[in-house]
Amino acid sequence: MADDLPVTDSVRVPGVAISIKAVRSGGPGGQNVNKVSSKIELRIDVARIEGLDEGSRARLEHLIRNQRAADGAWILTSDRHRDQPKNLEDARGKAAAVIAQALVAPKKRTKTRPTRASQVRRIEGKKKAGEVKKGRSGGWE
Repeated sequence: MADDLPVTDSVRVPGVAISIKAVRSGGPGGQNVNKVSSKIELRIDVARIEGLDEGSRARLEHLIRNQRAADGAWILTSDRHRDQPKNLEDARGKAAAVIAQALVAPKKRTKTRPTRASQVRRIEGKKKAGEVKKGRSGGWE
């Protein structure tokens, strides 16, 4: 069982919702890459995250839609470091950052009308472009 992952004072991922697996990392690394499992695969059961309201849960589901396993678990990997504990902390940090991002509700867009001056500039620009195009025709006969 893993340690709890606190995100904010009210939101946390309990340790029972997290499973950790060390796997061999790919890429260059010489002989050591074939012997040491330093890459971390963190699996989180999203349904067990505590303190999320419905809007935050929906935003989180949208953010992690391409990182889901067949059983519905959220999979995060980290092979940034050559050290397993550092990769574990990196993966936990990634998870906390994404959950914190889901907690922030997007601002509502307020409809605004274009100013009269901007409308005039737009129409004048269209008229000028039309005049340029009109000047291109004729004179061939």
